[in-house]
Amino acid sequence: MLCHTALYRAAQVARHWAEHGCPVVIHLDRRVAEKDRAKLAADLADLPDIRFSARIACEWGTFSLVQASSTAAALMLRDFPQVGHVFLASGSCLPIRPVAELQDHLAAHPQTDFIESVTTADVGWTVGGLNRERFTLRFPFSWKRQRRLFDGYVNLQRRFGFQRRIPDGLVPHLGSQWWCLTRQSLRAILTHPDRARHDRYFRRVWIPDESYFQTLVRQVSTNVESRSLTLSKFDFQGRPHVFYDDHIHLLRRTDAFVARKIWPQADLLYDTYLSPSADLATRPEPNPGKIDRLFAKAVERRTKGRPGLYMQSRFPTKARGGNRSAAPYGVFEGFADLFPDFHSWLTRVADARVHGHLFAPDRVQFAGDEAVFKGGLSDSAALRDYNPRSFLTSLIWNSRGERQCFQFGPGDAQDIAPFLAGDPNASILLVSGAFAIPLWRSGRPFPEIRAEAARLQKIEADFIALLNGPDTKARTRIWTLADFIEDPVEPLHQIVDDLNPRAPHRMTELPHMTDLSGFSDFLQELRNQGMQPVLMGDVPASIDMARIDRGLSRPHMVK
Repeated sequence: MLCHTALYRAAQVARHWAEHGCPVVIHLDRRVAEKDRAKLAADLADLPDIRFSARIACEWGTFSLVQASSTAAALMLRDFPQVGHVFLASGSCLPIRPVAELQDHLAAHPQTDFIESVTTADVGWTVGGLNRERFTLRFPFSWKRQRRLFDGYVNLQRRFGFQRRIPDGLVPHLGSQWWCLTRQSLRAILTHPDRARHDRYFRRVWIPDESYFQTLVRQVSTNVESRSLTLSKFDFQGRPHVFYDDHIHLLRRTDAFVARKIWPQADLLYDTYLSPSADLATRPEPNPGKIDRLFAKAVERRTKGRPGLYMQSRFPTKARGGNRSAAPYGVFEGFADLFPDFHSWLTRVADARVHGHLFAPDRVQFAGDEAVFKGGLSDSAALRDYNPRSFLTSLIWNSRGERQCFQFGPGDAQDIAPFLAGDPNASILLVSGAFAIPLWRSGRPFPEIRAEAARLQKIEADFIALLNGPDTKARTRIWTLADFIEDPVEPLHQIVDDLNPRAPHRMTELPHMTDLSGFSDFLQELRNQGMQPVLMGDVPASIDMARIDRGLSRPHMVK
């Protein structure tokens, strides 16, 4: 446990761990007053399995946090030979599931290291700030205390093209600093023959606690599960969310074992999860997807505001501009990957002309596989890409009176994306992460799949960011793949209602969904290989239960 404030809460949590059979090593920041250290030690003196490691003055973004973690971990390995996994936590972390469940989970995975570990080349892990440069520049100044020197020195290195050499054999990885490593992997990192060289290098890396163990574990471990067992959420600026008493129902739905950061005055949370009866309490089934959706909505409200609401903290985002095309049209992303017969189904139920990928890289996929469409539009990709905007506006103009729909995806030419986002006539419906389904079924070598998945995810993430931007005028509906397959019927109803709201009939048929059995294992393998699939949401392991055959009817109000 890394502690520096609210020590009375840290003492409560340390006692909870120790009384449930988990030895605890506490690192206390050296800047904590001696009287506070003495009180913490006195409060825990009756527990024989609690130790205090050598104290180091810790500062955010510096190597001191790695030193503190390493020192405490070395003491844990020395004094407690029975320990099989070492779990790193902070003084503001709170166990939110019974300790016995964590012990059982680790016992069932004795050789698995649980640590988020993602390569910077594949996926941008950080929110703003520096990614690759944190490993190739030098950072001798404190970002918090010496901001002008920090920024000035970074700009100076960029100006003169200074590049640090990454030590041979190291592939930089990033991830949450809250890990759970096996005894074997942790010992191998701390006793590595090149540790002195590694430490010298990481001493000038920015925020090394998010990269030191995350990088070195790839050298010593044979079984890395790239996820943290600690629930830690961040806002759109990269700052950690704080959990309060009114988050208790939310925390009960997570599948994590520990939550961070907990407000020190959250008495209800501490009393509930640290009480002797906590292990006996009945808990609902974990639903981490619900937590992700809630935080996504919080970010959206914080960044966009609410139309018509003017307040000191946030004005609503202003919308400008008008229609860019002659008539409404629909853009679908991910649906054809989920439903093989989506084109023919949508044509029947929405009374629309449904094209394939109009912006496919090889050729324009007009409906009916036509080579020339209305207005003399050719299926030549070269002609289309000469002016994508004119191509689309011509297609919509020449087919006025008939609703046009087409597929779009991260594998298509993306130059048209800003136009689509800014057109009020566009209805864009997107299932994020569905591009992984064809990759999963492709049978290609996994290194190729991993690289392609990272590339497509970056493109789709940029498109989603564009759709969520302030200049978007299109009507958009975005589902994660996990949310969509949990209940696909209602979104399909919404699609038909949006495209043809005056249709006198109700849906009487639904498209056939691709069998996704085993898809969650594919996503986990991507994580284990260092690629973080973030757009799919929390896909359930038993996808075969998330079927579309839940019926066609839904309640309607009649007045």
